[in-house]
Amino acid sequence: MTRSRTEVSAVRTELPIVQAPMAGGPSTPELAAAVSNAGGLGFLAAGYRTTEAMRADIAATRELTSRPFGVNVFMPSLDEIDPAAVAAYRELLAPEAARLGVEPGTPGARDDAYDAKIADLVSDPPAVVSFTFGCPTPDVIRALRDRGATVVVTVTSVDEARQASGADALCLQGLEAGGHRGSFTNSLDDPLPLRALLPAVQKITRQPLIGAGGLATAADVAEILSLGAVAAQLGTAFLRCPESGAGAVHKAALTDPGYTSTAMTRAFSGRPARGLINRFLTEHSGDAPAAYPDVHYVTAPLRRASAAQGNPDSVNLWAGESFRETTESPAATLVAALASA
Repeated sequence: MTRSRTEVSAVRTELPIVQAPMAGGPSTPELAAAVSNAGGLGFLAAGYRTTEAMRADIAATRELTSRPFGVNVFMPSLDEIDPAAVAAYRELLAPEAARLGVEPGTPGARDDAYDAKIADLVSDPPAVVSFTFGCPTPDVIRALRDRGATVVVTVTSVDEARQASGADALCLQGLEAGGHRGSFTNSLDDPLPLRALLPAVQKITRQPLIGAGGLATAADVAEILSLGAVAAQLGTAFLRCPESGAGAVHKAALTDPGYTSTAMTRAFSGRPARGLINRFLTEHSGDAPAAYPDVHYVTAPLRRASAAQGNPDSVNLWAGESFRETTESPAATLVAALASA
């Protein structure tokens, strides 16, 4: 692939490589800046961060790069939940928590400080602001665009793409992707693989499309571009980079021969997410209610304790289907390799 500029609406990058925003630790200013400095588009994850921490991450990234980068925001959960089901799941996890020396957590705020984050981003946005779990209102899109930001919305279906027609670009997430499924509802109805989703969405929009889900090699990137995407977004591929904030347990699991496949589960957060199949996922996927982020809060103390003890059994080991392709290469080296076909 020759080095040519890629355009995602008003944002131009030298290479068609987007580093996926990975909430919960993996996305760092160092990783985002390294990807952007290498010619791609780096991303920060605002999910689970306070507004103040999000702003600090933006400032730190600006110290490390003068190139465009993005911030991803979680849309607030609007799903109706069953508190009794959440309480029952919390009680079910009590023995697991006891083994780890902690208590299950209690549900907290469900909006991830959305309004405060939007107000902050409108006041001083990065080049790109993307959204997951839904589409912002036209007023929010307009306010960000008026301040010079490009707005990207993650979609997992043709219907969601239609709902996000006001965005500057769409990130199409296929079922192969690691981490949370970015669907607008807490559902797994007929998930499409990326190579089916991309042509289906192309039929109903002329928006720039970013392809995501199970991509790991230069050949994968070249294929997605040949199918009409303007860029390829990769997350799992960057997890083992030295700039990644993924925990040691998570990084080690990606190369552990004991982990052979991934699966979708609600066991850790109450929302479908793809991760390596470990004991917690196997034992609790059938019991977890569709209640996000309530289940996330309940399992958080268990996940932290398990990671601190170096035990991967109760950690959310988010990973896409191509996790075996990950390397410890610096992010800049990986970006160059991905764009080399």
